[in-house]
Amino acid sequence: MNQATVNVLFLCTGNSCRSILAEAVFNHLAPAGWHAMSAGSQPTGQVHPRSLALLAQEGIATDGYHSKSWDHLPAAPDIVITVCASAAGETCPAYLGPVLRSHWGVEDPAHAVGSDREMDAAFLTAYRILRARIEAFLAQPLETLRKDPLQLKAELDRIGTLLP
Repeated sequence: MNQATVNVLFLCTGNSCRSILAEAVFNHLAPAGWHAMSAGSQPTGQVHPRSLALLAQEGIATDGYHSKSWDHLPAAPDIVITVCASAAGETCPAYLGPVLRSHWGVEDPAHAVGSDREMDAAFLTAYRILRARIEAFLAQPLETLRKDPLQLKAELDRIGTLLP
């Protein structure tokens, strides 16, 4: 993981909400040498409109984000972070490849029901959890961690338990 760019893949099943939010936030905040992608094991084929609206509201660019399969990644990932909420009975896909893996479970806002306000709140909750975790990750000594995969894995796993 000592190459010029570290590629982080945020992975979920549908690649329409959580992984898209994480990819956009990470790329918005990441320093040079770190890049995020997102994908799904069974992509829905579209990004949820509430995800795009929330990103735009937060001042994060939304151009180019689309729901895609992990079979069509632009680069090989070095780190894979699953964002499915396993505790809620949702099965996270297992990325098959020699990468560092961590799990940051977040409830899927696409399954929220209720009023517009309640559905917006579900998206905002997912966004806030992911943003807090990404900010915690990027606050780490990244250059040191990229040289020590075991320490990086431990930090990613710890960060995956944080709530805003």
